[in-house]
Amino acid sequence: MASPSNCSIAPVAEFLLICFPNYQTWQHWLSLPLSFLFLLAMGANTTLLITIWLEASLHEPMYYLLSLLSLLDIVLCLTVIPKVLAIFLFDFRSISFSTCFLQMFIMNSFLTMESCTFMVMAYDRYVAICQPLQYPSIISDQFVARAAIFVVARNALFSLPVPILSARLRYCAENIIKNCICTNLSVSKLSCDDITLNRFYQFVAGWTLLGSDLILIVLSYSFILKAVLRIKAEGAVAKALSTCGSHFILILFFSTVLLVLVITNLASKRIPRDVPILLNILHHLIPPALNPIVYGVRTKEIKQGIQKLLSRL
Repeated sequence: MASPSNCSIAPVAEFLLICFPNYQTWQHWLSLPLSFLFLLAMGANTTLLITIWLEASLHEPMYYLLSLLSLLDIVLCLTVIPKVLAIFLFDFRSISFSTCFLQMFIMNSFLTMESCTFMVMAYDRYVAICQPLQYPSIISDQFVARAAIFVVARNALFSLPVPILSARLRYCAENIIKNCICTNLSVSKLSCDDITLNRFYQFVAGWTLLGSDLILIVLSYSFILKAVLRIKAEGAVAKALSTCGSHFILILFFSTVLLVLVITNLASKRIPRDVPILLNILHHLIPPALNPIVYGVRTKEIKQGIQKLLSRL
């Protein structure tokens, strides 16, 4: 850790993002598939939102929760990917001090908001299968509104200290972030102050929020599986499981990419530094691009709504 005397007198006004420090020739080649995935994510989620908004038969709690997930996906994509593509295509590496920490806040809070939304959706499926007669009274429009407020408030409040702790640090002469995005650890390690508190809070908050959501999701599906196995009517098991299939696939996309990202960061000494950077970018692209497609393909009501929407054009 540098001593205070080694810190530059003038505070850092901006950072420079250096994507893939070891393989910068990748950038132009990667810009094409990333641009395609970005346009796919934006187009698919926008189409899904418009379909749910215009189609009266989709004005139900399950589809409202899906709309919330699509909104979160859109914001995450817009927060990260345009800047990444600007670096790849036009070499626009600079990012202001305030913009960097705003991006950090949105990435941390919206990632956990998505996890929390999956948890609420799992509870929705649990009530639909295990307590079908009480479903209309439990999963109402008021429940969705309260759940949305909880999703936003919980994760915004717990994520807010992350950029605040990083922004209060003193940054020395070096302002080069060896990443495509302003992650907490990539930025705070440039400071000449002790960053133990930053690391500790991010670790505790991240695992508390994501871990509690995962536990509740597993519990919900355990109860669902237990209830489904008791059903003896022919074809009822397949029908019950099909209602959870799309949601389970979305959770699989989200958790698999996140798990691989965590493992590669833990094994950072054994793998190239650029691999976690690429996986971090893909985590903001692959689930948002695939989520609406999975629901559009597997859900008859959404598929019919999209067909009606296209017929009006």
